[in-house]
Amino acid sequence: MNYVAALTGAALVLLSLWEGFETIVLPRRVTRRFRLTQLFYRTTWRFWTAAVRTLGARHQQENYLGFFGPLSLLLLFGIWVGGIIFGFALLHLSIGTTFSTPEGTTYNFFTCIYFSGTTFFTLGLGDVAPLLPPARFLTVMESGMGFGFLALVIGYLPALNQSFARREVRIALLDARGGSPATAAEIIRRHGRDLALEELRHLLHDWELWTSELLESHLSYPVLAYFRSHHENQSWLAALTAILDTCAIVMVGLEGACERQAELTFAMARHAVVDLSHVIQARPDRSGDDRLPPEQLAEMRRFLAASGLKLRSDDEADERLNSLRSMYEPYVASIARYLRLTIPPWHDPVDHLDNWQASGWEHA
Repeated sequence: MNYVAALTGAALVLLSLWEGFETIVLPRRVTRRFRLTQLFYRTTWRFWTAAVRTLGARHQQENYLGFFGPLSLLLLFGIWVGGIIFGFALLHLSIGTTFSTPEGTTYNFFTCIYFSGTTFFTLGLGDVAPLLPPARFLTVMESGMGFGFLALVIGYLPALNQSFARREVRIALLDARGGSPATAAEIIRRHGRDLALEELRHLLHDWELWTSELLESHLSYPVLAYFRSHHENQSWLAALTAILDTCAIVMVGLEGACERQAELTFAMARHAVVDLSHVIQARPDRSGDDRLPPEQLAEMRRFLAASGLKLRSDDEADERLNSLRSMYEPYVASIARYLRLTIPPWHDPVDHLDNWQASGWEHA
């Protein structure tokens, strides 16, 4: 018996199955340092983004970045399947399995790989058959394992698509409520019309639920972080940042607003940002540019005041706003840099059309 081949084959099978279990079945974040799946995503994403940078137009880059999520998932499945097939081939080789073939009996590694592949996919061709009882036991084990593994994958894809669809529904609804892309100043202005700040409370309550769903789905299925939204000026991170900015403004002191609901939504959204930065191993970046320098903060206050909304403007309010920003902006910046996503400003002085107001037909 070849013990090296046996140990290597068993390790490949167990590693592939365990990685598949943690990625598909286990509904929680994995905290151990080394993971094959995590190494795969960090390596392939680095090469993919480097290749995409060679493209000139921004929309072309965004399109190709959007291909990564689905394609990486298919490639990852292929790696797991290949590991199991190759592992069982090594196990057959280690016990010296002799196969009955149309040409007679044979014993070589290529036949082991072919037989392992047809067994895993339960093809049942019958052209190659094992002659030894231990080999027949391995055959039954691999065929059952292949059937179960493929069933898990088939069940995994609809769940993944449903989680992605639920995430994008709320992002699409934010289009008319906060602009394209959504900004905190625009969200508050549109919900402050006719003193309708009660609608802002409902909005923040809905986004508290959304962020909790986002955290749960992206911890269970980390690949969703690489799935991009349908529009270039929208993303799950941009929407989450706009909501965090909105909560920070309300918490600092917006007259007539829902401070308690803003605190609850801020806590949930900040929790999501921090945990997701751990999932993709994006360390907080505190060296980036200031998203809200004093002159832009003053401009945002004037913008809100023009809509009849009064925001506190004393030193204590500025200090509290900076404290709140420091709790999430470094994590947002690191995730955005890693995933090549754009973070929206606090207030955009340029009046953009919302996505629902624009059309490709009109542009053409």
